[in-house]
Amino acid sequence: MAAPLACIWQHRRLILRLAQRDLEARYRGSMLGLIWAVLTPLLMMGVYTFVFTVVFQARWGTSTGSKAEFAVMLFSGLVLFSIFSESLARAPGLMLENVSYIKKVVFPLEILPAVILLVALANAGISFLILEAFAIAVFGFPPLTILLFPLILLPLCLFTLGITWFLSSLGVFLRDIKQMVSVLVTVLMFVSPIFYPVSAIPEVYRPIIQLNPLTRLLEGARDVLFWGTLPNPLGWLLSTVIAYGVAWLGYVWFMKTRKAFADVV
Repeated sequence: MAAPLACIWQHRRLILRLAQRDLEARYRGSMLGLIWAVLTPLLMMGVYTFVFTVVFQARWGTSTGSKAEFAVMLFSGLVLFSIFSESLARAPGLMLENVSYIKKVVFPLEILPAVILLVALANAGISFLILEAFAIAVFGFPPLTILLFPLILLPLCLFTLGITWFLSSLGVFLRDIKQMVSVLVTVLMFVSPIFYPVSAIPEVYRPIIQLNPLTRLLEGARDVLFWGTLPNPLGWLLSTVIAYGVAWLGYVWFMKTRKAFADVV
């Protein structure tokens, strides 16, 4: 049962090196370089805030209704969702982008999903620093519960890793899966409490939204980041166990199917 974590720990240096190379390659040759990692989330936050607060006149449930508070709440959801969406968007084509590694019998292909997750976390980390700067300006200094934020990230990372293992394997055999995933990610973005709190949803539809595995993670993250609310220990433990179960199943699927990669590519 500990195989996924043991694999990541065993190859931790290689994962870090590949993630560093991926980040360097992403911004190499551009005039602004790493500055794009700051400008992109700022631009997206500005656009979404304008559309939802000015055009649609949206407000955040328990807040005072200011555009600044809505922007912070929205941006926090986008930062967390980006960890999930960036990994999933790359997963279906991950093996096809690294055919040279598939031909190398000794290369641990199973670490590649961990690499793209680490890259997504690095990009989200930059966005998180921007988020906290805005949050301090709007709400003041964060509550002490912000120290528990890594605990909220743990089930999200495990769940994302499991789905990425599964999709990166499936993408080798079903090339259409990439288009399907891009549609699914867009749908998940709008049915997750990113642009609205769960309390804004009519009671009759809330059970449906709660079926989304990202709902509790997004709400729990806002609780510890802004409202000073401690996560429910039992709820967090259950989420972590389920997320690790998804990670383990994804890892097992990947290891079972990787033997056929060389024949397909």
